[in-house]
Amino acid sequence: MVFMGDRATLLETGRFVQRHARNAADEIIEAVGAVDAAVDTTAETDADTETETETEARHRRAAERGDLASMSALGALLLRRGDLDGAEPYLRGATAEGDRAAANNLGVLLHQRGYAEEAAGWWRVAAVAGSAPAAHALGRHHRERGDEPAAEYWLRQAAEQGHALGAYALADLLEHRSDVGAERWLRAAAEQGHREAAYRLALALERRATETTRGPHDTGTRLRVPGTGASATAPAATDAGAAAGARAAGEPGGEPTEAEQWFRQAAARGHRRAALHLGAILEHRGELKEAGRWYLSSAKEGEAKAACALGFLLRDAGDEESAAVWWLRAAQDGDGNAANALGALHAARGEQQTAERWYRAAMDAGDVNGAYNLGLLCAAQDRIPQAEQWYRRAAYAGHREAANALAVLLLQAGDANGAEPWFSKAAEAGSVDAAFNLGILHAGRDDDRTALVWYERAAAAGHTEAALQVGIAALRDGDERTAERHLRCAAGGGSAEAAFRLASVLDARRPDPGPAVLGAPREEKTECEEWYERAAQQGHRRAQVRVGMLAAGRGDLAEADRWYREAAEAGSRNGAFNLGLLLAREGSEREAALWWTRAARAGHGRAALRLALLAARRGELTEGRRWCARAVELGPAEVAERAARLSEALHQELTA
Repeated sequence: MVFMGDRATLLETGRFVQRHARNAADEIIEAVGAVDAAVDTTAETDADTETETETEARHRRAAERGDLASMSALGALLLRRGDLDGAEPYLRGATAEGDRAAANNLGVLLHQRGYAEEAAGWWRVAAVAGSAPAAHALGRHHRERGDEPAAEYWLRQAAEQGHALGAYALADLLEHRSDVGAERWLRAAAEQGHREAAYRLALALERRATETTRGPHDTGTRLRVPGTGASATAPAATDAGAAAGARAAGEPGGEPTEAEQWFRQAAARGHRRAALHLGAILEHRGELKEAGRWYLSSAKEGEAKAACALGFLLRDAGDEESAAVWWLRAAQDGDGNAANALGALHAARGEQQTAERWYRAAMDAGDVNGAYNLGLLCAAQDRIPQAEQWYRRAAYAGHREAANALAVLLLQAGDANGAEPWFSKAAEAGSVDAAFNLGILHAGRDDDRTALVWYERAAAAGHTEAALQVGIAALRDGDERTAERHLRCAAGGGSAEAAFRLASVLDARRPDPGPAVLGAPREEKTECEEWYERAAQQGHRRAQVRVGMLAAGRGDLAEADRWYREAAEAGSRNGAFNLGLLLAREGSEREAALWWTRAARAGHGRAALRLALLAARRGELTEGRRWCARAVELGPAEVAERAARLSEALHQELTA
């Protein structure tokens, strides 16, 4: 029988010999020649070694003598060859004599000629006589006509006789109705080697395992897709390539799951999508070499997603040129993910026009990331109107990061009211950057309560800067425990400011170390000092000054000099002042004056007072009074008071 879309359908023989179709795209019936039950053992052995031509001649001679089994077998052989005219008389003759295999195959022949109802009649005859292939064919016939009860009855007859295609077709019908019994029949078909059943069984098992792990309301994507967020100050630079590959069942390094085993069985039988899934599982587990083999196998069979995934494996391995070859193949087959990857590749090389062409190809393939990446490309070239156009297109299609990027553009243009709905839309869709940006937006309106709500939401999703803002708010409210928890998250995420503030919290808890004792062993660095150093190493000037002070307190003047100098050269007035103090103690008063001058000009009152005292000792009374005036101006109060007294003394000296 022939049903368009069947992977393979079997013809029954006199001895019920069955064979699967020879390739995954087979949509024709494969007839299997019957073995003559009346022939003796020697004849059967000879038949095993004879050619098809010899087999046909042998059956033809026997059929002409009226041998029923040979008539059936010859009709099946000619039907398989496509000789319908030659097959029909033999099949009809054998059917008239009650051969059920011939009745089934006659139904196949009539179906191929377009006589579906007459074909169904002969299938019924064969099915009632116990033919599983005929029951399967009859079940498919009824399903195509919308008679599901009849379809289920006949498909179940085939399935219960161990017919793989019948079991698969029954599972498909039950799955369509969301019947839990579908898995049983998928498994039955898969165990008999039906590759599509094995693939679908694997999908069902993986889906169930995923729902058990994440919960029924957790939504996750199976494929990693491109997208780079934007902050409230500027959109991030594009890394618009798509990273392909399904999120695999199981954890990295874990044991193979049952789903994986069925994917492997289907893939080994040439199922290209099963090979894609198997490759993704192996990639997730870190078995990249084997993953690449399965991606390659799937890609060679025409699976564009596998070609795209293979491209990413090759790129990650440093073979960008080979990656581009597979991305090109996938993109030409309509894979938008691969087109985006090609766009990113050319953008990174500065080939903007080619990048734009591939991003447009991705968009034309239905991948909304193409429009988003076009927006990023235009924004990087300061083509703001075009960037806004593409961001809008992607945002209206539901791309959350495009909505966030669009809001950033509007905010930069001064349209906060226009930006807010897009930030909200992106944040509600799960954009962490958008949630943080909403916090910034509300903080700018002095709506700290609403800002904190959005900061907390972004921080809960792992946003470093949001965690810092929540920590700062907790410090302001006196909730040191909450502050420490969020500051640790932000500092661990790389925020220098968070590391400095966390160190300050820990520093405030330290007991007073007391005066240093000459010859005492050097103390180990405390946790707070380690956080100060982490912030200092990231260029945080206040942390650099504090690390310098702690080093000086330990007597490590070289270390103190290094950190003070680094802070001072970066513009820290406190760093410049402390460096001046250190240099003055070491007798380098001239260099100390240079750093104090830099600090005083930057607004450091104590540095101005030091310069005034230095000038007074040198007898430069007018210069001393000038720095006294600057110190009074800058403060703080204690410094201003001392500077005023010194200025008065210098004035008296000048007028004496």
